Amino acid sequence: MTPSIRLGADIGGTFTDIALDAGGRLFSTKVLTNYAAPEQAILDGMEIVLAEAGIGFADLQLVIHGTTLATNALIERRGARVAFVTTEGFRDVIEMRTESRFDHYDLNLTLPAPLVPREDRFTVPGRIGAEGQELLPLDEAALAAVAGRIAEGGYGAVAVGFLHAYVNPAHERRAREVIAAQTGLPVSISAEVSPQMREFERFNTVCANAYVRPLMADYLTRLRSRLRDRGAACPVFMIHSGGGLVSVETAAEFPVRLVESGPAGGAIFAADVAQRFGLGKVVSYDMGGTTAKICLIEDFRPKTARTFEVARTTRFAKGSGMPISIPVIEMIEIGAGGGSIAWVDAMGRIQTGPESAGSEPGPACYRRGGERPTITDADLMLGKIDPANFAGGAIRLAPDLAEAAIRRDVAGRLGLSPEAAAFGIAEVVDENMANAARVHAVENGRDIAGNVMVAFGGAAPLHAARLCEKLGIGRCLIPPGAGVGSAIGFLRAPFGYEALASRLTPLSAFDAPAMNALVSALRAQATGFVRQGTDAAIRCEVTAFMRYRGQGWEIPVPLPDRAFAADDAEEIRARFLEAYARFFGRAIDGLPGVEIEIVTLSVRAADERPAPERIALTTGRREVAPAATRPVFDPSSAAFLEAGLFDRPALGPGDRVTGPAVIVERETSTVVTAPFDAVMQDDGSILLLRKDDRT
Repeated sequence: MTPSIRLGADIGGTFTDIALDAGGRLFSTKVLTNYAAPEQAILDGMEIVLAEAGIGFADLQLVIHGTTLATNALIERRGARVAFVTTEGFRDVIEMRTESRFDHYDLNLTLPAPLVPREDRFTVPGRIGAEGQELLPLDEAALAAVAGRIAEGGYGAVAVGFLHAYVNPAHERRAREVIAAQTGLPVSISAEVSPQMREFERFNTVCANAYVRPLMADYLTRLRSRLRDRGAACPVFMIHSGGGLVSVETAAEFPVRLVESGPAGGAIFAADVAQRFGLGKVVSYDMGGTTAKICLIEDFRPKTARTFEVARTTRFAKGSGMPISIPVIEMIEIGAGGGSIAWVDAMGRIQTGPESAGSEPGPACYRRGGERPTITDADLMLGKIDPANFAGGAIRLAPDLAEAAIRRDVAGRLGLSPEAAAFGIAEVVDENMANAARVHAVENGRDIAGNVMVAFGGAAPLHAARLCEKLGIGRCLIPPGAGVGSAIGFLRAPFGYEALASRLTPLSAFDAPAMNALVSALRAQATGFVRQGTDAAIRCEVTAFMRYRGQGWEIPVPLPDRAFAADDAEEIRARFLEAYARFFGRAIDGLPGVEIEIVTLSVRAADERPAPERIALTTGRREVAPAATRPVFDPSSAAFLEAGLFDRPALGPGDRVTGPAVIVERETSTVVTAPFDAVMQDDGSILLLRKDDRT
């Protein structure tokens, strides 16, 4: 049975969002993130929503948490000192990377430095072959010597990555036993963290897991202890990068799976909205205080991938970051949030981000010591934000400080008025987000203009209408609770886990018993993690990642969840050809020497949830006049226009608001630009739609 009192907590780079579902009633708040003690912001926010709901910590039945701590530790290099133990001759794999370069003609290419420097990388003789056979026994004397050096070296964690361990982990498991016994340190092995082929990605992922493991284990221990001290005896679960829930114990052992946990919650939130309204093609737009995330959602499900990158050195450039090889909801993320700092480059161009003012000191207008101009300062100058009612009045903004910062760092350097500079800042960040959305859509072979946007996060409703103008999108939904969308998404996420294993299998040599044994093992692993959180029925999805032999990458091919027989090779071939044609326009079949092969198998298990009740979109049943107005800069007119002011809770289903307008709520404000109107939906969502759209 689903607990009736559940709380979601999302730690972001600027704000910590809290959402409480108390028997179907939703309470939410935003508090500034506490960098020194992140759990303190969660407790502060929990006290606010629990008091509003009239309940205490002891009444909580489930806490679901997502955090950017692991991501930030990787980007800012604030993790543990890691010792990496690998196969003799492969010490420099994580530094050599692969032959692929995102810019072949740049002689000064900048790539992220490896997490583990060369002096902290150790090798041990022993070799597993590509088919799992032992070619050379593990040299345990050499391993013991390496463990001794690690024990004396002042390390905080150990990563082990041996060649072909994804098919035979025996050497890695033995290495873990020896090293843990001699050092007492946490040891991560690649066969468990990322059991997929490709050494660089697998080795880098296990190093990343070890790098953040002590930090995350310490944080999760503190969080649970402080919750217990407040009387909360309920279980705590974490949302992982693939959009499912796992136990705190699993999260502490595999913290690299939390790297995209907050954004994953946002994608789950948008997918739930899409399903409620029956929208088959949606682009989710999540803009918070530090970053903006864009994700494609088709048939009510976010797109997923097996790898992604963090800490890219070049914006939008695949291959310029640190690869993490785990199941993840696929999205594009850029440094474009309310706290992103605006500056002028050497060529006199306005730039925004990726550096963020965060919550400490925050934007200049926060009155917390920040002096550099941010997106929030620009939005305040443009009239999008009410300085007396930001975050429900919890933070009193200072327009004079925002103007002074923009005048000094942007307007003064370019000879512009502060208002013109603020407009330039807003246009640059909106165009950066539009470019990111276009790139993400093109990379997935999609036309983004045919999608409905779902916008959420504290800053997204301020920019959504303008972003829709730039992308040619005619409709945008801003759901209830949009300001804390990721935290609400946590409450709607399933208990789920994806288990993978790489086994190179040509279809011409398809072995049904071996295939069934592998799928069965993966199913047991995935359902075992899910059972830690629920006793509900579990649904499994089997996916084969396949390619033509000789190709560099694979495509996902859904397979039936049943036992396979020898003649199923033809069905798998047909499914591959269909998927290949969908991705690339056509498929090659029947050519001599062109072999199709399975590279990796995946089983995703999740508890079954009832489908939400469908809601029909309405384009309005009555026009509503504003009670007041204020000047708001409208980008399509390039001028300040009198915009109607509306209180979101006071609007009823079917009310249509004519743009330009600002619809205010506690966690955010929705800016309706002149080309758009806004219509309240039956569930409290706001639909932005072009003025001529009444279909």
